[in-house]
Amino acid sequence: MDKAKPTGTPDGTVPDATGDSHGTAAEPGGSATAPDASTSPGADAATAPRPVGLTKADPAAEPLETAAPTVPGQAEEAAVPPATEPPATVPAPRAGGAPDAVVPAQQQAPAERPRPLHAPDPYSTPPYGEPGPWAPAPPVQRPVPTPAHGTYLPAGTPAHGTPVPPVPEAGPAQGGEWGRYDPWAAPGALVAESGGGPGERRRERRAGRGRLVGAALVLALVAGAVGGYVGMRLERHGGLGTVELEQTSGQAGERAPDSVAGIAARTLPGVVTLHVSGGDGGALGTGFVLDGRGHILTNQHVVESASDGGSIRVTFNGGETARARLVGGDPGYDLAVVKVSGVSGLTPLPLGDSDDVRVGDPVVAIGAPFDLANTVTSGIISAKERPITAGGEKGDGTDISYVDALQTDAPINPGNSGGPLVDERARVIGINSAIHAAGGPARQDDSAGSVGLGFAIPVNQAKRVAEELINHGRATHPVIGVTLDMGYEGEGAKVGGEAAGGGPAVTPGGPADRTDIAAGDVITEVDGVPVASGEELIIKIRSHRPGDRLALTVERDGESRRVTLELGSSDPS
Repeated sequence: MDKAKPTGTPDGTVPDATGDSHGTAAEPGGSATAPDASTSPGADAATAPRPVGLTKADPAAEPLETAAPTVPGQAEEAAVPPATEPPATVPAPRAGGAPDAVVPAQQQAPAERPRPLHAPDPYSTPPYGEPGPWAPAPPVQRPVPTPAHGTYLPAGTPAHGTPVPPVPEAGPAQGGEWGRYDPWAAPGALVAESGGGPGERRRERRAGRGRLVGAALVLALVAGAVGGYVGMRLERHGGLGTVELEQTSGQAGERAPDSVAGIAARTLPGVVTLHVSGGDGGALGTGFVLDGRGHILTNQHVVESASDGGSIRVTFNGGETARARLVGGDPGYDLAVVKVSGVSGLTPLPLGDSDDVRVGDPVVAIGAPFDLANTVTSGIISAKERPITAGGEKGDGTDISYVDALQTDAPINPGNSGGPLVDERARVIGINSAIHAAGGPARQDDSAGSVGLGFAIPVNQAKRVAEELINHGRATHPVIGVTLDMGYEGEGAKVGGEAAGGGPAVTPGGPADRTDIAAGDVITEVDGVPVASGEELIIKIRSHRPGDRLALTVERDGESRRVTLELGSSDPS
């Protein structure tokens, strides 16, 4: 082996441990340039490269060959220094620019051996210790020898940090997941395993991240749906913004025919509202259609002002209006008939039988209380044959009505007068006429409102009177041919002493005269039903037709006898 030059290289440069030349240029005489004494030791240490593997004491020393780290499996081919070489020394710097002292290389601090990627585990946890119950057995780890620090690297060795090409696959690996990892391998050099590698692991990581992102999206969607529903509920039930209330769907189909709604639906088309004006003022009431020719039945006190040249305006259920004329009326029955002309499509209401009505039967009253047209109320029949009188404002008794009425608790108010009272089959059984006021029964236009005691004229009586008014323009009254003492305070109806104008109290040749009823007799019963006053006797008689036969109980001088007579007829005109 040739002796090396003092500078270490032919061109005067000093090679470092990596094979690069960082030394100073040699002087022309062949000797190396000495360090500048004026330069501080700190500057030399910071700027000047320090030669590695050379000595300055022995000019004949050869540079040491240093082997670079190699790929696993090639460590045994690395070069090592000869055994006969003298121990190398390195210069030790001294302060003040003095010549460096020579220090044997054996006295230098030993180079630190590369450590595994993980510190030793004193608890023998896999993969460095014994297998645990939760992991597969680790593969056998084979440490790869590395060259000692300072070993010369041959030319062509990649510089530090250069990526090492991957090792070709070496067949199936053992150990499962742990066989892919070698803590003693060089950086970037991984043991190739079948079915795995850096690319596949990156793909697996990307797939895992994709699954995580998908799960997060699903969770976000579910959370958004739940949050939206909760927000909707909060907003509809007390949250911020407009409140929207829940509403159930309406009932489908028609109402039962015998329900209040079903009865009203069939009855309302035949009910009308009347507005009357005349010399005595105006009036408001109700009526209902009797036939297709335009006849309408109502109360006499509703249209009374029209008899003096007033007008009658009829409003139908659909809102159409028409003028009407008065056909006829009777104050004693409180019934009147008016007629409209030129109106088609009328809906007459069917008439029932008031004698078949029973107490407790459901009824419906329809009218225009306080001018509120088409108002429907319901109730029951509270009583039958309730004797009532109404009117009497004139003072001569000609305007008093005597009615053997149907009593109902269906609300009836001013404006209901003349309206129909119908049963569960939508048949008219009465004509609403009066309500009970503080002072007794009164016509509806004289009272403030209903107190649950309403009275209707039985339709059987109203039918007869309406037919007479339509056919003859006036109605007849059944009579027994006597004049009563209306001031009598005892029980029963007392025959008076004389008639109005000084005539006899018993009409000669009349029904009472033929049965030997005389002045001063007291009639106590009609068909076995007690009567308490003269008004009740009149009511009982007027509930019948002329020609009907009645059984009367008569008292005279403390003795009672029973007589039967046939009702006569009187023309109120």
